[in-house]
Formats: sequence, C-alpha cells, structure tokens
Amino acid sequence: MNGAQGAPTGAGPGSDPDVTLKVLVAGGFGAGKTTLVGSVSEIHPLRTEERLSEAGEMVDDTGGVDLKGSTTVAMDFGRITIRQGLSLYLFGTPGQDRFWFLWDDLSEGALGAVVLADTRRLQDCFPAVDYFERRSIPFLVAVNCFAESHSYGADEVSRALDLDRGTPVVLCDVRDRDSGKEVLVRLVEHAGRWRSDRVLDPVG
Repeated sequence: MNGAQGAPTGAGPGSDPDVTLKVLVAGGFGAGKTTLVGSVSEIHPLRTEERLSEAGEMVDDTGGVDLKGSTTVAMDFGRITIRQGLSLYLFGTPGQDRFWFLWDDLSEGALGAVVLADTRRLQDCFPAVDYFERRSIPFLVAVNCFAESHSYGADEVSRALDLDRGTPVVLCDVRDRDSGKEVLVRLVEHAGRWRSDRVLDPVG
C-alpha cells in the first residue's frame, strides 16, 4: 500500500478521479487502535492480533488495561470513504516498542496520522508524538474517552503532551463509527492545511 496517497482509481470519462489517502493510526498499548479501524472500516478489517501470553506479559505493561487479552503484532488495515471520490486506507500500528521497526515501512507515503491517547496512560503517547514530529508527518491526538478514565479537556491534554502549537486534540469514542469518522475528517483537514502552509512558507 506504499504510495497510496493521492492515487487515482477507477476514474471514468468525464468523472473526477477517485483519490485514496493513506492514514496511520498509532498510540500506546491498549489505546483503541484496532477498535477504531474496525468501527469505521467499510470492509472487513484485516487484523494481525495474537493472544497475550505469559512471555508477553513480562515485557508489555498492561497497567490500566488489565482486561486486554490480545495485541496487534504487525498492523490492522481498513478502508473508509470520507466522501464521493475520497477514501482513506487505514493502517493501525502495533503499540509495543518491540514492534516499532515496522513503523518506517507503514509511514511511507502517509498523508498523516491519528495518535490515540488513553488518559489513564497518557505517557504512552510520547513515542508516537515524537516519531511523527521528527519525521514531519502531520498528526492529531484523539483522546479515547474510556468510561473509567478521568475526563480531561483538549487544552489540558495538549499541555501535558507538550504539543506543537496548531496540533489538534479531539475527544472521541473509538467504538462509535460517527465519532471515529469525525476524527479522520479532522485529520484530513489538518494535514491539508499543514501541507499548504509548508508550500507557502518559502514563497512568503
């Protein structure tokens, strides 16, 4: 799927070409990446989940997500049509640091990324935020509002993560398709502005 960004597909005579954009869904272990991809995908999502083993429990911090019984070991994949002529390919990244070597391949050609945050384990967001900032990949932070977690506002989360000015923070419920779709729409809008600003900056 590398190079999916901006690829025309199925354009007929006199019609606008379809555009597919590649989006990453990242974040810490148990933040809801697989759930987000599955809830919004219009196709049966591809999942590479394995049950957590006793060996994995020795290296994966399950504090706060004790009921989680499986984990993504490669990626999740789904697709959603945002509007006529515009679809997103969604790639959910593995959350554990021992699988981060996969991120470079997954991020190639991506329009941008959603970093899912769980306020019970907010520190788990830092590696993903740092990764996308260092590689100049536009992203937003989506706070997955778990019922048992303390409620924080977008500004509080932004300050806690020390985000660059202009990086959006949105609140969502990844189990809800409309909520997840709104997150993706916000990302597409943000990535469009982000790239436009960088084209105009040298001219200015």
